[in-house]
Amino acid sequence: MKAMILAAGKGTRLQPLTNNKPKALVAIDGKPLLEIIIKRVISFGFKEIVINVHHFADQIYQFLDEHNNFGIDIQVSDEQDLLLDTGGGLLKAKSLLLDGDPILVHNVDIITNLNLIDLYNFHCRNGALATMAVKERNTSRSLLINPEGELSGWRNNVTGEIKHSKGNFEELTPIAFSAIHVISPQIFNHITETGDFSIMDVYLRLAKTLKIATFDHPNDYWLDLGRIENIEEAANFLNDKEI
Repeated sequence: MKAMILAAGKGTRLQPLTNNKPKALVAIDGKPLLEIIIKRVISFGFKEIVINVHHFADQIYQFLDEHNNFGIDIQVSDEQDLLLDTGGGLLKAKSLLLDGDPILVHNVDIITNLNLIDLYNFHCRNGALATMAVKERNTSRSLLINPEGELSGWRNNVTGEIKHSKGNFEELTPIAFSAIHVISPQIFNHITETGDFSIMDVYLRLAKTLKIATFDHPNDYWLDLGRIENIEEAANFLNDKEI
């Protein structure tokens, strides 16, 4: 099984920690985020990983070399010339990802005890182009899902902006995306966007006619390390539990 770790972001919300290092190498209780996510992905049986890089990319290359790629096949998708956002990053890495099987996609700054193989197997059964892990929590932006759990829209809870893809709007339920998803390789046949673009915009466009599913994990711990104030909480969680 193959996974992609999205690690190319500049980590501006983690400044000043990211003034001289990439977000992926910010440490939680002495362990870099990238190491935490790599080891967690490996623990669920994923033996091939693609990592995209941009900000202080040379440090990530050095980190992987010093750890001998953690004993598995790790390839790097280099975005030093242009940061491509989540959708553009996936598209650039296409040749490294395609082997016929679904691909797990995991943001580097997410700490959770979500069972990744449960998410992966659910996707393999549901016939969707993509399956997004979701969880009810406070968020500035919500997915809107229909009673069948399919992506049907999106809402910015700060500005009120709404993007409606399909279905009766009154029947849609807001829920938060957990920044972990599984994509079928066929999705690349439907991506027409180029340059830097968000995978969410792709999902919302495709959801009008194709199945973009969700996987609810309401009882799991989840934390976004994109905010510096969450580092201590993440350290406490990692000290208390194995993820």
